[in-house]
Amino acid sequence: MAKRVTLVTFVLPPPMRRWVNGQDEVRVFAVAASDHGVPTLGGALDTLRRTHPSLEERLRDVDGHVRRHIALYVCGAHADGLGGLECALPSGAQVYVLPALV
Repeated sequence: MAKRVTLVTFVLPPPMRRWVNGQDEVRVFAVAASDHGVPTLGGALDTLRRTHPSLEERLRDVDGHVRRHIALYVCGAHADGLGGLECALPSGAQVYVLPALV
């Protein structure tokens, strides 16, 4: 059995576009960790690390956690309420990246 894969679109605010040549969206594939697993937000960020490392390092700290000043919304819902980095991603998921409001 093959691992499940889904295309994920990261939608970026203007200040973060400088690390992706001015693009307002970046698409990556999220791959499930196992044959029976589902693609996750963490998996999508792992792929983003390989394709756009300058952007990914601004989203996650050295321990792999989402930085405190960043909020990620998966299909309109805050990722923290969906399981954080373990949040399952549906096919064609959009992840909105926003500077967190404090």
